Amino acid sequence: MTTMVDVARRAGVSVATVSHVVNGTRPVRPDTRAAVLAAIEELGYTHNTLARSLVTSRTRSIGLAVSAISNPYFTEILQGVEAGALEAGYSLLIADPHDDPRHERKVAQLLHERRVDGMIVAPSAEPAEMVDYVTKRRVPTVFLDRLVGDDFDQVCAESTDPVRQLVGHLADLGHTRIGLVAGLPGLSTTTERVQGYRAGLRERGLPFAPELLAGGNSEAEGAQDATRHLLAAPEPPTAIITANNAMTIGALQALRALGREVPRDIALACFDDFSWADLFTPRLTAIAQPSRELGAAAVRLLLERLQAPDRPPRTVRLPCTFVHRTSCGCPASG
Repeated sequence: MTTMVDVARRAGVSVATVSHVVNGTRPVRPDTRAAVLAAIEELGYTHNTLARSLVTSRTRSIGLAVSAISNPYFTEILQGVEAGALEAGYSLLIADPHDDPRHERKVAQLLHERRVDGMIVAPSAEPAEMVDYVTKRRVPTVFLDRLVGDDFDQVCAESTDPVRQLVGHLADLGHTRIGLVAGLPGLSTTTERVQGYRAGLRERGLPFAPELLAGGNSEAEGAQDATRHLLAAPEPPTAIITANNAMTIGALQALRALGREVPRDIALACFDDFSWADLFTPRLTAIAQPSRELGAAAVRLLLERLQAPDRPPRTVRLPCTFVHRTSCGCPASG
């Protein structure tokens, strides 16, 4: 069986250098790294991760707990996490907590029992049990997409200002009755996007009307009900903002069922861009989150925590991008 010694001889380097390349424990010059990787490929060397984990108490694996993995937003986050983990020499164990607080705690325990070195978790609206579990057991954990408090490492996109920007854009087009289909109560993203909605109204001198704020529970079916509720108001909105991509689909389904055409009958703008948003008719005006960058940033933050367990917690916020299309009623040229 090929050993590190064989790889070192073929690459003309020390065994320690091969170890640093394989385990990512110390930077290695690019040409030296390339020589080691070429020798590994040529000789068919396979690193014994299990044996190393028994010595170091590290498995070089990361647990990822993200609900609705089929959601394009979280799929792109997963791609960012996977790329970052692979580059650092880590494997991924993936679980779906289904946004269920009880199942979420079980998922955290399951990943912990699989001896992952740390976790990246998109928490539910009621994460107390899961947070208590990882805190008491000192499991290095980064919270992703949704905030749980300044005592933890966390990564998310800006939510408040982008929604304020959408409200302002619609108001500039002449809309004074702007509805919001909001997400699941208890999520930090829901709270911040509602704050951005109200801030945008204030900025444009528009009153907040409670009947124009409807909860869609972050899902398509809930957004269908919320959209019907908004349009049943005595003075319905002339424009709607949806607070995530699943709710955008639900709102479009409801509008189609009600015979309302976008943007002729009602303007629509959404938080969360997705790959086929440009293929809809009309093309969807959206706030694009840096999904892959969020995943990669979460990995970097977790690796920093593993390297320095006692450092102060950090919150990383990444900016979003306004993607102007035609569903708001503007011409394609903007």
